[in-house]
Amino acid sequence: MRPPEPTGAVLAWAARQVGEKATAVVVKGLREGGNPWLLRIRHDGHVSEAVLKVTAPNDPGGFATEIAALGVAKDRRVGAPTILGFDTGADGTAAVVETVVPGSSTIPVEPTPRRLRALGAAAAALHAVAAVPSPNLPVRTRPIPASDFARQRRLGRDPTTPLLQAADAHVSRLPTPAGRPVLVHGDLWQGNTLWDGDTLTGIVDWDMAGVGHNGIDLSSLRLDAALMFGGDAAEQVLAGWEDATGEPAGDVAFWDAVTALNMPGDIAVFAPAIHDQGRRDLTATTLNRRRDAFLRQALARLPQP
Repeated sequence: MRPPEPTGAVLAWAARQVGEKATAVVVKGLREGGNPWLLRIRHDGHVSEAVLKVTAPNDPGGFATEIAALGVAKDRRVGAPTILGFDTGADGTAAVVETVVPGSSTIPVEPTPRRLRALGAAAAALHAVAAVPSPNLPVRTRPIPASDFARQRRLGRDPTTPLLQAADAHVSRLPTPAGRPVLVHGDLWQGNTLWDGDTLTGIVDWDMAGVGHNGIDLSSLRLDAALMFGGDAAEQVLAGWEDATGEPAGDVAFWDAVTALNMPGDIAVFAPAIHDQGRRDLTATTLNRRRDAFLRQALARLPQP
């Protein structure tokens, strides 16, 4: 079923963020046919586009984190949207309007080395942004902080395997590496990046951002590359990060393991989002196999607790 489009009142509000007499219509839904929405806005004889995001009523998360993260990213010239307006309706529904980042998020079947290294360079750009934790930019200790799949498996609420159990026990006995606190995106995969050919034009969807170790984002992109293209692609991402920073990345094995563990036991849960980005060739079997291979490689490089 197609998700319901924004109401007329929400569209009118969104248009006013561009101009008092502007009008807006929905062009399309950007995630599986739904929220967020690409808008076409007419104002003073000009036509422009914007992105509208809407939360469910009384969503406790709202957009506070995204707004805070984009403020920091803008100051440091990280490619990202700009907030045009934010509002909370009487029913508790929050809405935010952002500029459009040009490009496509479609993930190719065959990557180029340039694309893979650009992913690493994107994580390096965030590594350069020192940040201080705040209520809206909290400390992050893993990617996808809204979900703790490792904990869910310990509670018997997510499928597990002997490999996942052994890896969780191993990582749990290791100290979390220290590092300079930086801005982290928190959900950095290719579906949240936009491209013009092999040139990365920006990063979107900052609702899981925060402050933490740079390995959170680097290993997120490494795992994503391994899932999409196979394990060797992750090393190209690392090379791109190290080329951009001019220094070796530290504690890669630890963050690789943490990232792989904070995925569903059966990655079929994420398959619809991956298929929505053009990779319908990737089955749950392939994704699970590639995740497990990535995790085994991380474990083999980890110190014994």
